[in-house]
Amino acid sequence: MPFRDHFRPPLDDSAYWDGFHGQWPAMIVLGLFDKLPKGYVALPHVHLGREIEVDVASFEKDATSTIPGQEGNGNGGVAVWSPASPTLTVEADLANLDEYEVRVYDTERGRRLVAAVEIVSPSNKDRPEHRRIFVAKCAALLQQRVSVVIVDLVTIRHFNLYADLLGLIDRTDPALGPEPAPVYVASCRWVATTGGGRLETWNHALALGQPLPTLPLWLSEDLAVPLELEKSYEETCRVLYIA
Repeated sequence: MPFRDHFRPPLDDSAYWDGFHGQWPAMIVLGLFDKLPKGYVALPHVHLGREIEVDVASFEKDATSTIPGQEGNGNGGVAVWSPASPTLTVEADLANLDEYEVRVYDTERGRRLVAAVEIVSPSNKDRPEHRRIFVAKCAALLQQRVSVVIVDLVTIRHFNLYADLLGLIDRTDPALGPEPAPVYVASCRWVATTGGGRLETWNHALALGQPLPTLPLWLSEDLAVPLELEKSYEETCRVLYIA
């Protein structure tokens, strides 16, 4: 089945995109269920910038416990340290960005994050600062040896975040040409070498009416599983009655 334009008639109703974008990570997780080796788990993560989300640590100390070296001030309470006033205060909307992703963890190595599938939303591409934040996030994940797959179906924003990621490290992909495709998928990983490291990518431009490719999802330096985007995409369209 073909890759559809979710941002123009007849599928340009915002409810279609929000529902599709929220459902796809779950379908990708289902598709990875039988492919991930023992000890790996995939989880969907969706954060809508226009809503409030609070992340709570996996383990919490009791609220009445004290920090070593700060047992109290003699009056039954913990000594309070007051920092100086901030040197800069500016308006910023860093918390107002949408995130749609799938995270893969190695549960046998302390639930270490090993891979992330980042599904681009319109808000990730609508402003220069939003594009920089998205690219910086991907670069930080790669630096931590987390493989990253960027999936961009946003046809109404003519920017290529994969090209921006390469530009951040002063590199280019000759296959992109002078005008990189605005819709594309790219799998990226950073591999350590004796001389430092190298970035390896699998980039594919997308076209309306064509199937989505299968990309390598790297779990370690020598272990990858197939990320079958077409299968999860079509299953998402099917359950949401998107023709």
